[in-house]
Amino acid sequence: MPVPAEHLVLHTRMTPPFPADTARALFGMGCFWGAERRFWSIPGVHTTAVGYAGGHTPNPTYTEVCTGLTGHSEVVLVVYRPREVSYETLLRYFWEGHDPTQGMRQGNDRGTQYRSGIYCFDAGQQDAAERSRSRYRAALERAGYGPITTEILPAPRFFYAEAYHQQYLARNPRGYCGLGGTGVALQATL
Repeated sequence: MPVPAEHLVLHTRMTPPFPADTARALFGMGCFWGAERRFWSIPGVHTTAVGYAGGHTPNPTYTEVCTGLTGHSEVVLVVYRPREVSYETLLRYFWEGHDPTQGMRQGNDRGTQYRSGIYCFDAGQQDAAERSRSRYRAALERAGYGPITTEILPAPRFFYAEAYHQQYLARNPRGYCGLGGTGVALQATL
């Protein structure tokens, strides 16, 4: 899928190769427009891009993903500098930025593409994601929420979404964003 050469907000490349001092993270937390905006605002994030992952259809389109037949989730790719922002910090933004107890939906957005997911690029990310899930589960339970439905899996292939989805809320500041956190904080120490 062709995407813009430069990130509209960060003015960095959105496609590889990425700088050697960066790492990748991949999150699904409902509609990818709001998720991307949440991550591009974090100091230490080099670039972000929205796309699809976790399904079985190669090179899916938004229309195909919305049918629920591709198995893909709407995700945001976050390329960050670990010396400036930790993966644990990204996890805090992830957990606090949406409701991970809603299953195949996020607010009014319903369907398999809106599921919550953390897709890990290595064993360190997997371990950190699982530890943070355990801590956040306890915090949510204390606040009266049900069980977390977030999937934590090895990172599948990432397919870039169409150009008009990239940094959508920067071009349309009053555009729709169905993301909403629970108001429950994840403790700073993971």
